[in-house]
Parts: sequence; C-alpha cells; structure tokens
Amino acid sequence: MFRGVALVFMGACSFGVLSTFVKLAYKEGFDLGEVTGTQVFFGLIILWTIVLLRKLLGSKSNDTSFREKLKLVAMGTSTGLVSIFYYKCVQTVPASIAILLLMQFTWMSLLLESAIKRKLPSRFQLGMVVLILLGTALAGRLFSESISNFDVAGIVYGMLAALFYTFFLMINGSAGNTLHPTTKSALILTGACLLIFSIFPPVFLVNGALLNGLLKWGLVLALFGTVIPPLFYAYGIPKTGLGLSAILSAAELPVAVLMSSLVLQEDVKVMQWLGVALILLAIVLSNISSVRQKKRQQLMAAA
Repeated sequence: MFRGVALVFMGACSFGVLSTFVKLAYKEGFDLGEVTGTQVFFGLIILWTIVLLRKLLGSKSNDTSFREKLKLVAMGTSTGLVSIFYYKCVQTVPASIAILLLMQFTWMSLLLESAIKRKLPSRFQLGMVVLILLGTALAGRLFSESISNFDVAGIVYGMLAALFYTFFLMINGSAGNTLHPTTKSALILTGACLLIFSIFPPVFLVNGALLNGLLKWGLVLALFGTVIPPLFYAYGIPKTGLGLSAILSAAELPVAVLMSSLVLQEDVKVMQWLGVALILLAIVLSNISSVRQKKRQQLMAAA
C-alpha cells in the first residue's frame, strides 16, 4: 500500500515540476515548437525502448487489435494539444497561474460527464465547482490585481489546455485497457508526436539546437512529463485505488506553485496559497464522496 501511495504521489509531483522546467527552457531562448517537440520525441524513444526491452526479456503482455491501437494513436492527438496549449500558456503567464488554469479540468470533467449522461450535477458537485472557482480566483490574484495585468491570450490557452485534458481523461478509459501501460502510453505518445511534428516540424534535429542546450531540456521534460507519470500511475493506482489516487494526484498543484516560487522567484502571496488550499479541499472532498458512493453501491449490490 505504501509503495502505491509513494508512486502515485511521485507521479503527481513529476507533473507539477513541468511548468518550471518549461519556463527555464524559454529563458534560454528555446521556443514552443522546440520544447514540445523534444519532449515528445525523447519520450517516444524512451517508452518504445522500454516496450522493446520487455519483449526481448520475454515479459508477458496482452495484445489488442490494430484498430484499437490506431484508436490509441488518435487519442494521443488530444495530449499533443494539451502540451501545445499548456506550454503556450506557460510562455505568457506565470507558471503558478498556468497550473491553476490547467486544474480547471476538474469542473470541466464534471460538466462534460453530466452532458454525456444527460443528468444535472448534484448540489454537492455544484458546491465543489464553486469552491474550485473561488480557489482559482484567489490563487490567480483576481481580487488583488486589475484586469489589465492579466494576459487574456494566456488565460485562453490555459483553459483550452484544460478542455483538451478533460477530453483525454474522458476517452482514455475507452481503448487499450488490455495492453501493458508502457505500450498504451507509447501508442498515445505516438499520436501526440505526429500532431506536434505536423504543426512544428522537428527542425531541432538538424539545426544544432540540441547541442546548444536543448538536449537536456528535452530529456528532462520527456522524463518528468511522458515517462515517469504514466508508469508510476500504472503501477501505483491499482495498489491505492482510484479515490485515494485522485487525492494524491492533487499534489501536482502545490508542487507547481512551490517550484515557481522557489526556482523561478515568482511572487506567490498568502492569498494565492489560500486559493490553492481551497482547490485541494474541493478535490479531496469530491473524491471522498465518490469513494463513499461507490462503497454504498457495492454494499447494495451485494445485499
């Protein structure tokens, strides 16, 4: 159990440090195409290498149809769009604000699920949405700064990243569930890579940027963004359960804000930490409620 908790927590922390590393890469003069391109390129190499090594070592793995694999590759385009919009957001707003915008997937997921099921959210769920929005307003300094201080384009990019992350979460469980997590992640990342390279041709492979400092950022972003989180979640979530895992995954938010304060020297005020605390509280309460509801349903089914 402890091992599962540690893996899920470290996976969330890994996601949390990404925005800081992206900011540092931008400070060294690299652009959006180079940052996103190197992340998916090196992530793809690492994941497919792991898949190949597992096969060479004779590890058992379930297979699936070519159509199912193609569906996973298509799903990867949504993660590619998340990377593009999120990293564009990081380029235009502070890292501590960018992560808050991405976290809006929590209430977007609720609304999308309600629309699909054609069922209105409960009062409790709506209360959690209000809590998240209030926390976002506080953490985003909405009450302490004038509207002119906000980069509207950056906010739009952040909300689009949250929207496509919502889509990815909703469709992620619909394909490739019989595959090993590494293979599934590699196929999804293949789709992301194809999308990103179609928008930003990988000129970094031939223009010398890799030898001028881009290589280290590509490897770091690939490791913390496309390798560690999916693998740690794949092995940790079955041990901890979905409810506890969702709560542990919320560690991404305070880690991102803390990193932006300590490493990037961004001014993070007490009011912002209060907003972060409210968002975390909403996530924890909603997942505790979800776990309790599932237990009640299981008890009723058993009876």
